[in-house]
Amino acid sequence: MAESVGAKGPSAQVSVVTLGKGGIDMAFTIMQSTDAHHLWQPVEEDPVSSDVTLAIDHCERHQSIDGFGASFTDSSAYLMSRLPEEQREQAMRRLFSPKDGIGLSMLRNPMGACDYSREFYTYDDMPQGRTDVSLRHFSIAHDEEAVIPLTALAMRLNPELKLMASPWSAPAWMKSSRRLATGRLLPRFYESYAQYFVRFIEAYRGNGIPVFAVTPQNEPLFEPRHYPSMRFSARGEARFVQRHLRPAFDGAGLRTRILGYDHNWDRPSYPLRLLKKADEAFDGIAWHWYGGEPQSQTVLAKRYPDKAVYFTEGSGGSWIPEFHPAFSNLMRRGIEILKNGSRCFILWNIALDEHNGPVVPGFGESTCRGLLRIGDGTSRVEYTLDYYGLAHFSAFIRPGAIRIGGKTDVPLCQLVCENPDGSTVVVMFNDSATPHHVSIVDEDLHGTVSCPAHSAVTVVLNK
Repeated sequence: MAESVGAKGPSAQVSVVTLGKGGIDMAFTIMQSTDAHHLWQPVEEDPVSSDVTLAIDHCERHQSIDGFGASFTDSSAYLMSRLPEEQREQAMRRLFSPKDGIGLSMLRNPMGACDYSREFYTYDDMPQGRTDVSLRHFSIAHDEEAVIPLTALAMRLNPELKLMASPWSAPAWMKSSRRLATGRLLPRFYESYAQYFVRFIEAYRGNGIPVFAVTPQNEPLFEPRHYPSMRFSARGEARFVQRHLRPAFDGAGLRTRILGYDHNWDRPSYPLRLLKKADEAFDGIAWHWYGGEPQSQTVLAKRYPDKAVYFTEGSGGSWIPEFHPAFSNLMRRGIEILKNGSRCFILWNIALDEHNGPVVPGFGESTCRGLLRIGDGTSRVEYTLDYYGLAHFSAFIRPGAIRIGGKTDVPLCQLVCENPDGSTVVVMFNDSATPHHVSIVDEDLHGTVSCPAHSAVTVVLNK
């Protein structure tokens, strides 16, 4: 049998063979999480009578899935790089290997510093009062320390992995504030900034790392003063992409996708304005979960069905208490995000330390949680609820899967996908205090699984 990652390490998946009414064998693989002490556990098929029926419809077909993942921020890469080699290799396998881990298949890395960096930096920093319009001083040397080696290793562990990249700020000399925190991109530097993206993509390609997609700016409507940020109006972003970034990519022969917005669900007017002004320049729209509801993805997609939907950032943190409230939020939101058309589900930091850092100087207290908690200066690695929650999606829904139909006769949060190899994956979350026994019906095949109160269950049907 294949191996999967259990709460305390690799454990064999349970494969229960049932006989369908048509005489066809079907292997059920069932993984269940019920509480903080029982995460990602293999369980067997439930022989009792069901009270819920989930009917799978392969004829109802929706978006394809590119993958699931998180981010090698500077802080995450720094912590991972300091682990002893054996532990680092094990942690990377548990994150990215489809065979020995949870098979993460997407990364969304910052271009330069973000809030979770040890210092303020971009790829072309200049002394105050000086500019570098031709980008003669451009360098990704900072990333070569840890971000690039770890990203390259992730791609070796999972060759299907896709890298996305987003800047938190342009170099300070390009901005009205002349600093990395706050300010806007000055129009006279639009062309230089477009070439900045080209240089970044070409430099990463030179390290054997293709960049699948970029966004022009992380959270363009948020302008905090305590970490890198840049205000970018919808009009400005549309103009930059249409007149500068897209032509720069075309001129350099780059096929990297450009996704607009990269911010919360509560301001859908921004991406709508982008597509009204520069529809042909954008390949899709990126969303975050820190405001609004995921239905905004569907509302916009109905107006622009040819534009791909990508969910690029959602962090867990102490603002939602552990365990059940936080785990419920992750599972429920993940299912809703995908059922509202997203091709991916990407959380935030791969790893943080016991103080939820490191963070940039002057940031203050951090409340975010990573997939891993790594003791700063130690070799202790803890896998958080975010890791196991993401596992319910990433370990079995493979890149290229298609979201298909699934209907229940009572309310139950569920998602169904059909993998390229023909297997079917069902992710369920029972967001109630009532346990359910769910009969899964896939054409002439059926089986029953237990879905305890407040539990997550992933079922794989292999015909």
